[in-house]
Amino acid sequence: MTATEPTGPGGPSAGSGHDDDSLTELGYRPELKRTLGNFHTFAAGVSYISILTGTFQLFYLGVSFGGPAYWWSWPMVFVGQLMVALCFCELAARYPVAGSIYNWGKQMGGPHVGWLGGWMMMTATMVTLSATALAYQVTLPQIDETFQFVGDGSGQTDQAANAVLLGSVLILFTTLVNAFGVKLMAQINSSGVFIELIAAIVLVVLLAAHITRGPNTVLTDTDGLAQGQTWGYFGAFLTASLASAYVMYGFDTASSLGEESHNPSRNAPHAILRALVASFILGGFILLFALMAVPNLGAKELRDIGGLQYVVLETLGSTIGEIVLWCVVIAITVCVLAVHAAGIRLMFAMARDNNLPAGTHLARVSPRFKTPVVPAIVIGVVGVLILVINIDQPQIFSVITSIAIIMIYLAYLLVTLPMLVKRLRRRWKPAEGFFSLGRFGLPVNVLAVLWGAGMIINLAWPRTEIYNATGPQHWYLRWGAFLFVGIVAGAGFAYYWFVQRHRTGVLDEHKAELLGDQPTPSS
Repeated sequence: MTATEPTGPGGPSAGSGHDDDSLTELGYRPELKRTLGNFHTFAAGVSYISILTGTFQLFYLGVSFGGPAYWWSWPMVFVGQLMVALCFCELAARYPVAGSIYNWGKQMGGPHVGWLGGWMMMTATMVTLSATALAYQVTLPQIDETFQFVGDGSGQTDQAANAVLLGSVLILFTTLVNAFGVKLMAQINSSGVFIELIAAIVLVVLLAAHITRGPNTVLTDTDGLAQGQTWGYFGAFLTASLASAYVMYGFDTASSLGEESHNPSRNAPHAILRALVASFILGGFILLFALMAVPNLGAKELRDIGGLQYVVLETLGSTIGEIVLWCVVIAITVCVLAVHAAGIRLMFAMARDNNLPAGTHLARVSPRFKTPVVPAIVIGVVGVLILVINIDQPQIFSVITSIAIIMIYLAYLLVTLPMLVKRLRRRWKPAEGFFSLGRFGLPVNVLAVLWGAGMIINLAWPRTEIYNATGPQHWYLRWGAFLFVGIVAGAGFAYYWFVQRHRTGVLDEHKAELLGDQPTPSS
């Protein structure tokens, strides 16, 4: 039995009444502790997407480049990502294992595709960890100036240095929590998500109560941004849509915790969909009502970093506004916690297959905490090191964080595209008795691939306003997406091809003890 070909008509999950059956049939020994229930897995997906973190961090970007009408990019991105999520649901039902993107890519496209997808996702996750941690700087000093520990915020590097300080403290916290086991992480994460969901609902209601204009005014206001654009407003809208594309991903985290969840084949697909749909609905209403409630739709502050924070404080007043912003801080905290947790499972999954240097150490599960501790530390350290770049080179850091999102979309495509090939060759069969798209599988998969490829092109397009917005103009910044992705993918895959692939294979200490491998008792 091999790890790449499922057994039985429904794959490893089919006909199994035990959580560990699919894991064993893929060749792995169950090691992680199963403690997570339905809400825990749902919360993991919600916190990675993080409605409050993403909308508050990127609202200004959408309004700046697309005007209030940029709101339409939110449902557009949702529909596209829903196609991807539906494909992931079938995979989560059949392969509910850690490091979902890596393992799904391996099962769909083979070990080389799986490695490349996992490598891109892992690199992007560490950058995303740093970029999300920086969101503390956007919110905390607006609550109270005492959170500006470095200078008074007016110096050239005051805000950048303070952002690194706050972000480093947050990453240290998530490193410690994740190292102490999934149960503690899940409890903190679930509590934070509960607060975030309640806060989001309350915020929607409060903004709705302060509406000053109708939706038609907002949804048709392009802010005159069609002028000067080669493609008119469509070009401006494509740029503004990045604000939504940068938020709505990470829903696969609900499945990446599959080895620590109860009944993951049934629960993970539902958690993926619920996380995406809940984020779409609440986030969409927050953005719409914020634009309808802000006193002055043409205010300059609306188009500055912290634009949505400005709307909340200006519309709801300082007291209620600050309470909401504290909820945003909680959302940022659990978002970084979830990103860190997903990265740990991905690194563990690749190391377990001896597909990373020092795989034995990276894949070691703590006997006390039943979680991989070394990946938690490694990802935390790398995250802080990436943060330091932001002090003197904020423009380069901005480029790197934008490119990290492209790498995540690319990793998703390295799953959906091979899956489509399998469907066309009639070699894909969903797990029987679990989530299945049925006859809609092929059209949904086609749309997922087209969406993923189209959004990657849109994200990587060499726009000066995204990749070289300030300072001297440099060609390598404007074309940074192609250069950086090419270097990361090329250098990483070269190392894998010439060095690591010759060592790949499930490490002995992580191999499942299959029935055929048992010694025969002597008679």
